[in-house]
Amino acid sequence: MTHAAPDAATAPLAQHHDRILILDFGSQVTQLIARRLRESGVYCEVWPFNAAPEARIRGFAPRGIILSGGPASVTEAESPRAPEVVFGMGLPILGICYGQQVMAHQLGGTVEGGHLREFGRAHIDVTGDCAITQGVWSRGAREQVWMSHGDRITKLPEGFRVVAASEGAPFAVIANDERRYYGTMFHPEVVHTPHGAALLRNFTHIVCGCTGDWTMGAFRAEMIEKIRAQVGSGRVVCGLSGGVDSSVAAVLLHEAIGDQLTCIYVDHGLMRANESEQVVATFRDRFNIKLVHRDASDLFLGQLSGVTDPERKRKTIGRLFIEVFEEEQTKIGGADFLAQGTLYPDVIESVSATGGPSVTIKSHHNVGGLPEGMRMKLVEPLRDLFKDEVRVLGRELGIPEAIVGRHPFPGPGLAIRIPGEVTKEKADILRHADSIYLEEIRNAGLYDAIWQAFAVLLPVRTVGVMGDGRTYDSACALRAVTSTDGMTADVYPFSMEFLTRVAGRIVNEVRGINRVTYDITSKPPGTIEWE
Repeated sequence: MTHAAPDAATAPLAQHHDRILILDFGSQVTQLIARRLRESGVYCEVWPFNAAPEARIRGFAPRGIILSGGPASVTEAESPRAPEVVFGMGLPILGICYGQQVMAHQLGGTVEGGHLREFGRAHIDVTGDCAITQGVWSRGAREQVWMSHGDRITKLPEGFRVVAASEGAPFAVIANDERRYYGTMFHPEVVHTPHGAALLRNFTHIVCGCTGDWTMGAFRAEMIEKIRAQVGSGRVVCGLSGGVDSSVAAVLLHEAIGDQLTCIYVDHGLMRANESEQVVATFRDRFNIKLVHRDASDLFLGQLSGVTDPERKRKTIGRLFIEVFEEEQTKIGGADFLAQGTLYPDVIESVSATGGPSVTIKSHHNVGGLPEGMRMKLVEPLRDLFKDEVRVLGRELGIPEAIVGRHPFPGPGLAIRIPGEVTKEKADILRHADSIYLEEIRNAGLYDAIWQAFAVLLPVRTVGVMGDGRTYDSACALRAVTSTDGMTADVYPFSMEFLTRVAGRIVNEVRGINRVTYDITSKPPGTIEWE
């Protein structure tokens, strides 16, 4: 598949809202800036610094501009620079880490390397006042922040003054009140800077004058209008997986165009326990959405026979999904549009340290346009939203919490939680173990505190003793992590009492498993899924 650029009908919403533009210099946490701004009711977009020509920036009409952090060094001749136009628009600017340095450099200050580096938690001394610290920090206070820099400013540009300093960053916060330019050497967007969200809110609301009117209620009404304008009298098909994204997209589309929408649910036989029944009951019965349910489990499991390579599993499942989906949409007479649950993080174009596109680690199943020969236009009603916003929208639409609050589930389903060959017997064993694990998590009131939890059926058989007999069965691994965005993850610290109870139930109730382990690997170095 090739990337499909949105047409005018799928351009981002924002015409009726205050907007902030975030120029990305390659920081791994740039998306967190956007999420913090959205949380305070401010619409924003992330653009690569080198994909922001003057006409595009002016056309976006932002109330302010944020320059993100990045891994490059301003002292290097080929390092990224901010478009000069941003300093000539009379707009407020906030530079964060590299963004602060590049602003200082381009405005006549001096940035040097080779000084004391700061990485991780640090403390700064607040020596002055400015608009972004108003009501958050007081002069004379010592505050915790999160630093990640090797270079630092050694001479401020004309018109700037120091507001806060640390041992490694004498210009930790700087301000030019007349031009409304501000800079922080630390990262206010990360949770390790306790008051960071409040500092960002001061920039957007006090300095830029944003009203904070970006709400899911407003988005819902505007997107319904936008969908109707794009689709007209056309017919839309939506691939429904039962996950949060496709579910919210389907309900939003149905509210906009009613019976012009048909959802196609391809059941590959690798879903969690009772999920297929829940999908059908929710969308066909509760929301009265036209739903085609195709049970293709025999086809998928047959094609996966003998396949052990994880990437080949993914490709096989992806290919079969498209083939079955095309068969079903042909049966209903085709459609004019294909709806996808693409999210904003999937379409943000990131940059590397050298200013080029970042390396793609894994392609996303929702981004890539349309299969060849499928002559439909894309409808992507969620492409302006982050995952947490999609959940809020789902609740706004009345979707059951069992779906809206569901842990992420991979497109290939249980196939990538069964290292080695996938068979129906293995899938049934894993499905049973997984359901016990999730049931115990819910019973303990822990489900919402965990980002993702699941069982893995290992390609290992171990000796065990049950009763007076010897067993030789499979081992099972349990995985549970906490995360805010899935980019990094920490192991959930279950008590030994909880793990012992779950292990006892699985070994006693699941025929085929006689040993249970708990995966305590964080991300990085591991990934959340096993394959």
